[in-house]
Amino acid sequence: MHPSTPTPIRNLVLVLGDQLDIDSSVFEGFDPALDLVWMAEVDGEATHVWNGKPRLALFLAAMRHFRDELQRRGLPVAYRALGSHEFVQLEHALAADLEHYRPERVIAVRPGEWRLDQSLRQACQDAGVAWSERPDLHFYCDPHDFADWAKDKSVLRMEHFYRWIRKRENVLLDGGEPTGGRWNYDQDNRASFDRRGPGLLAAPRRFTPDTTTLEAIALVEERFAGHPGSLAQFDWPLTPGQAEQALADFIEHRLPLFGRYQDAMWSDQPWLYHARLSTAMNLKLLSPRRVIAAAVQAHRAGHAPIEAVEGFVRQVIGWREYVRGYYWLRMPQLAEANQLQAQAPLPGFYWTANTPMQCLRQALSQTLELGYAHHIQRLMVTGLFSMLLGVRPREIHAWYLAVYVDAVEWVELPNVLGMSQYADGGRMVSKPYAASGRYIQRMSNYCDGCPFDPSRATGEKACPFTTLYWDFLDRHRGRFEHHPRAALQWKSLNRLSVPQLDEIRAQAQRLRDALAADAGS
Repeated sequence: MHPSTPTPIRNLVLVLGDQLDIDSSVFEGFDPALDLVWMAEVDGEATHVWNGKPRLALFLAAMRHFRDELQRRGLPVAYRALGSHEFVQLEHALAADLEHYRPERVIAVRPGEWRLDQSLRQACQDAGVAWSERPDLHFYCDPHDFADWAKDKSVLRMEHFYRWIRKRENVLLDGGEPTGGRWNYDQDNRASFDRRGPGLLAAPRRFTPDTTTLEAIALVEERFAGHPGSLAQFDWPLTPGQAEQALADFIEHRLPLFGRYQDAMWSDQPWLYHARLSTAMNLKLLSPRRVIAAAVQAHRAGHAPIEAVEGFVRQVIGWREYVRGYYWLRMPQLAEANQLQAQAPLPGFYWTANTPMQCLRQALSQTLELGYAHHIQRLMVTGLFSMLLGVRPREIHAWYLAVYVDAVEWVELPNVLGMSQYADGGRMVSKPYAASGRYIQRMSNYCDGCPFDPSRATGEKACPFTTLYWDFLDRHRGRFEHHPRAALQWKSLNRLSVPQLDEIRAQAQRLRDALAADAGS
């Protein structure tokens, strides 16, 4: 049942599925004669949310490749594979092996979920084994650093954090000033495609599944057959070498126009100019420092304009680090946040993409097929609809965590509850990302051929986004009509007559009733 291992065990080095970092601090001072790496696959991590098949296959395949690499380097690994043990929960598997190996301590970096951080620490405490947490060198900003930065601030804003960490890390600075003379190029990075669309784009670098990956795919198809999603196009980078190739491909082919079109959407075009690197970074196969250095070098070499590189750097060193710090600062209370008192169930079509709304059908079918959607599809299509409808935040959070291959709770939960759903009441972002169907029409071609008209809020052809947008403004008027950044948007309600508002309210309620029935069917 257990791999042979030398005794006594000094350190049991814990490696989780999102900690596949060969340069991790947990390996500092590792002695193969005294220490043992511990990894485990358990059903509970696949079912605590209804994980999609692409996400399951990604984690299992990447973990197995990492196990094999450790063994090639001569590190002993105790690896519990699915089907080889009876444990459902990770902490129970760990407890059994703590009893078997009796190490002096468990060495770990902080897990990516508050839930696991608590349960694994508790397993060690119950076994009388010391938990020794080492710094996570993958990130620029330690949670303690973030807490120190945040402690004297009445409100937290990513822009302030972003400038602080760029200065601290000397990223895109020239003589202490921002490269190009501006900290923020957002105004240059909001273009949509014209009627001709994005044109012919080179597909991102693909990675054909090898034997190890095919075995993981087969296991998912057999063991989790009823889970959503498809593995037909599974081609993600699963090793550090593949992640480097994916980075080089992005820098060469898509970074120069990434900034301009980072918010644009187009039918049947899932990748456009996006990096497709978040999976590798969130598994820790690829260091964000390496990513930032490559992007900055591309600008220095004249390959990519400053607005593209700054926009990309903002995603990596700004939002990514900010949401992690915010997660650990606000958990566990953040997971229960529901400041807008949203109580609607998640519509069933989020799991099937079976909806006549073209924008949602595009984003959802792509998500289920690939385990991927870019940030505007998540924020301003699937997330926007959920917020306008008033879906319970815990439900939409669980969906995002389940279906996206790059979803680890530290990054997913703040983005969903704080940014997308405004469930924390504005602690993370200053105002809700509320918009009508006209925003989607402006940033995509999704409205072409859709049976709904984004300019209409009532009637048979009314766009559900637009109906729910006005209803959302109406329902939350008291909260936002005097908000310094949202008041102008809410002031637009004054253009509507009482009969118009009554009609919108009635149509919105019919929508909610129909979608609640869909959720329960």
